[in-house]
Amino acid sequence: MTEVQNSTQHHIKLTEDSLQKQTTTLNLGPTHPATHGVFQNIMEIDGERVLKTVPTVGYIHRAFEKIAERRSYYQITTLTDRLNYCSAPINNMGWHMTIEKLLNIQTPKRVDYLRVIIMELSRIADHLVCNSVVAVDTGALTGFTYVFQFRERIYEIFEEVCGSRLTTNIGRVGGFERNMSPAFFSKIESFMRDFPKTMKEFETLLNRNRIFMERCIGAGPINADRALNYGFTGPNLRAAGVDYDVRVHAPYCSYDEFDFVIPTGTTGDVYDRYMVRNDEIWQSYKIIQQALEKITRLEKDAPEMKDVFYAPEADHFHLPAKEDVYSKMEALIYHFKIIMGEIAVPAGEIYHSVEGGNGELGYYLISDGGRTPYRLHFRRPCFIYYQAYPEIVENGLLSDAVITLSSLNVIAGELDA
Repeated sequence: MTEVQNSTQHHIKLTEDSLQKQTTTLNLGPTHPATHGVFQNIMEIDGERVLKTVPTVGYIHRAFEKIAERRSYYQITTLTDRLNYCSAPINNMGWHMTIEKLLNIQTPKRVDYLRVIIMELSRIADHLVCNSVVAVDTGALTGFTYVFQFRERIYEIFEEVCGSRLTTNIGRVGGFERNMSPAFFSKIESFMRDFPKTMKEFETLLNRNRIFMERCIGAGPINADRALNYGFTGPNLRAAGVDYDVRVHAPYCSYDEFDFVIPTGTTGDVYDRYMVRNDEIWQSYKIIQQALEKITRLEKDAPEMKDVFYAPEADHFHLPAKEDVYSKMEALIYHFKIIMGEIAVPAGEIYHSVEGGNGELGYYLISDGGRTPYRLHFRRPCFIYYQAYPEIVENGLLSDAVITLSSLNVIAGELDA
């Protein structure tokens, strides 16, 4: 009888132990369709509830900042391409503006307006990718196929400027490598004519879609205080209700001459981030319209400006014309010095930032007067967002963790500079 009782009690104890809460460790990434890049998140989950997340930063192992200490100033441009590669021209021009700030170069208005056009096209392309991928992660593929054709048309415009699409190397210190061709303006006019209709269709598909709203509202929220404490900027901060935009609060490239508003949200959740980016697409479209009008007016009032595409003070950083290189010794010497990075810059310590596709993209440069930076630090917005990711997804569902990562638009290229 005693043995039967002991056996029964032991069986009851095992049953009680097996009924206790147990968690599962899930390795999401580093290469997984839901992570859209090289991300690893080691998650502790209870059923589908995320209890804890430990992200791994630095899977790409690029070491951009150390490489920059051994590269000439022009060669660093191609490193900036690989930060946020969804809007590479903004990275390029932000770096060139940093050098111009150190050299006290004032760019002509036409250069500023052309830069604004390209940067705002980059912002539109970046936001289109982010928002359409958020839709895909909720099960809605159609919107992605609608807008992706216009991302391609933006890349065709970039290709017309520099011959590249994704990693662009657009621009030079003081302006551009060459003047814009008639095909450049023709392709922009075509884009501006056709884009609004498709963008409105995209919003009609999703903005008030009940399934999409229920999947996004309340997922991955962050309030303004926590976002500021982490150092959020860009659409992710504005979605939490803070109207900070580098283009307005620290204007560069003549942005103070443009009329646009800063969209904001309230809760900082996936839906607010989606809506803020959509609104910013329309604001970028409005800015491009104004820039085209300003260029037309400028060229009408001063016809000589039509051929201006870089600042005269930047001659020492601008490649001479090919025909001069082949026939003039001085042009050949300058061509060699510029290509080989033999043009030294003055000593100094500066910080310059631009409003990137994902937020404030800054360059902290220390020059000791040599041909390469003494120190260069990239302020990458995605590096900050990814640090906040564990807090944002805690106590949420696993499916919400996926769309939260998409809505933050974390780009792996910015994580380990």
